[in-house]
Amino acid sequence: MKKSVVLLSGGLDSATVLAIALKEGFRPVAMSFDYGQRHRVELRKSRLLAEKYKVPHVVMHVPLNTIGGSALTDSEIDVPDTPAEEIGGKVPVTYVPARNTIFLAIAAGYCEVNGIEDIFIGTNAMDYSGYPDCRPEFIKAMEIAITLGTRYTDEGRQFSIHAPLSNMKKSEIIRKGTELGVDYSLTSTCYNPDQNGNPCGRCDSCKLRLRGFREAGLTDPLPYPDEIQAKERL
Repeated sequence: MKKSVVLLSGGLDSATVLAIALKEGFRPVAMSFDYGQRHRVELRKSRLLAEKYKVPHVVMHVPLNTIGGSALTDSEIDVPDTPAEEIGGKVPVTYVPARNTIFLAIAAGYCEVNGIEDIFIGTNAMDYSGYPDCRPEFIKAMEIAITLGTRYTDEGRQFSIHAPLSNMKKSEIIRKGTELGVDYSLTSTCYNPDQNGNPCGRCDSCKLRLRGFREAGLTDPLPYPDEIQAKERL
């Protein structure tokens, strides 16, 4: 089994990618990031997912909240309740500046030390919030950059960044994960969960997730507020 690093946020997409990496015969190390995010429940979820799949789990501490500029890392910026039809129209305030650039660079350093060439990431450019660091052209550029920026380029080796969800709708991702036995009750997608870690049902991420389950003909197992659950039953 070939070793790999899977960037595991604890969300729906990254959980699906972990299952895909295992299905493809890789031996993953799950890597999560404590970056000062307001939705810290995702770190607990990532740990539960790593335990379920019996894979090593490392947590990197990267204080992106010292940079700020995002509703996910700056408590003074509210997480918006964007109308569903406007999601993805422009880069939202929930975008964390250079987050995936930083995460992939750190993953590359870990891989270089441990002789790993394959990195999996759950970026998606179909049903997404419009983040520039989720686009396929960015992933391809980072694949080249981290190869050229490490000793791999002198050793005739190169990185492969796998983004298997890139061109899939959220409903397709959910169906794929369901086929692979992903337990979505162990995931957290919400940008603004309550003190118990339960999803708000109103942020971009919740709306995309709920729509995905609806279009897939499945029920999201997470406990949303009563008014959101009532609306989903209509």
